[in-house]
Amino acid sequence: MEDQSVCAHIKAIKSVKLSKDDVCEECIKHNGTWVHLRVCQTCGVTLCCDDSPSKHMTKHYHESHHPVISSAEPGERWLWCYPDEQFVEY
Repeated sequence: MEDQSVCAHIKAIKSVKLSKDDVCEECIKHNGTWVHLRVCQTCGVTLCCDDSPSKHMTKHYHESHHPVISSAEPGERWLWCYPDEQFVEY
């Protein structure tokens, strides 16, 4: 990720964390449902996306300020930086 236009948060990712169980950890606790899964690149938690009813990953960002997430969907290889609103495929 040597592109000069890539934000510092994404440049700091040396290896992408992957989902361990392919479930939203918060939805499981509260008997909820999800549409797509995302992985926090700071702590590794897997949570649901903004298309899901509870939007757990965005809530996690607002509570933790962990900046970068990745898709946990098969075949998708991208990162999103919340503070810089930057999308990067890898």
